[in-house]
Amino acid sequence: MNPMRYIVIGAGAVGGAIGGRLRQSGRDVVLVARGAHAAALRADGLRLTTPEGSVTLPVPVAESPDEAAPREGDVLILSVKTQDTAAALATWAEAAGDLPLFAAQNGVANEPMALRHFRRVYGVCVWLPAQFLDAGAVVAPCGPLTGILHLGRYPEGPVEGDETLRRVSEDLRGARFGAPVVPDVMRWKYAKLLSNLGNALEALCGPVEGEARTGLLRRARDEGVAALRAAGIPFASDEEQAAAREGRMTYHDIPGAERGGSSTWQSLRRGRSVEADWLNGEVALLGRAFGVPTPVNEALQRHAAAAARAGRPPGSLSPDELGV
Repeated sequence: MNPMRYIVIGAGAVGGAIGGRLRQSGRDVVLVARGAHAAALRADGLRLTTPEGSVTLPVPVAESPDEAAPREGDVLILSVKTQDTAAALATWAEAAGDLPLFAAQNGVANEPMALRHFRRVYGVCVWLPAQFLDAGAVVAPCGPLTGILHLGRYPEGPVEGDETLRRVSEDLRGARFGAPVVPDVMRWKYAKLLSNLGNALEALCGPVEGEARTGLLRRARDEGVAALRAAGIPFASDEEQAAAREGRMTYHDIPGAERGGSSTWQSLRRGRSVEADWLNGEVALLGRAFGVPTPVNEALQRHAAAAARAGRPPGSLSPDELGV
């Protein structure tokens, strides 16, 4: 059986780390990027920095399906932000709609969107701290594993005998990821959603701790838990998540690398749109549908979107200015 080729659609922090590690382990990888990032990757390769040091990886780069030339046996890894998912799916569906697609993204809306265009959709719960602040460069500061990626078919289905899942999991494990195959991947992704509710708070108010910030973070998560329970949506427990990562992922300060923040922090830092509509906004949606008040998540969603539209940098607000 021929080795898989991985087409990573969105070679930012998560996609660049996954694609880079796969390439470093000898897998066939194409990184899909655009603009200055694509130009830097083509000119100099991907500079991947991990606790072991920095390496420059020559890797094929494409800006469109025509350049990537999808073929039978390829696997698509979708790692764009959720606000870019619909456009990415529309771009790739005609050329690659028969190929398996793995949604390595935060939030829980990507898989149902993908199922409109792709017959074989897999969810990926992404525990992968990584930074993409400069064109051509990705920093992945955790070790000994770079990240934990729970994999499963969407909608929930049998995992026994799924050769695609088995082979992707095997390749990821060989590339320094934990890659457990689970029958209930969305249960893990909803748990990850709860942890991502603080992304907008960190981006807006910075990393400085304090009772006001800690209280808002706790309230945002409590709203999320209440909304999920009202909707009857199961999610992995804190204990399950901690056990999956214990002793396998430790954050390391990387000499010379800026210590950044969450994906939302990085988006503001780079002057990009943010995914708060699909994180805090998911809780707001469930709250409205099932009668659960979600004022903190609504405020975070609103203020994060306004900061992105205005081009404000991370840390431009105080917790009191959020009005909740």
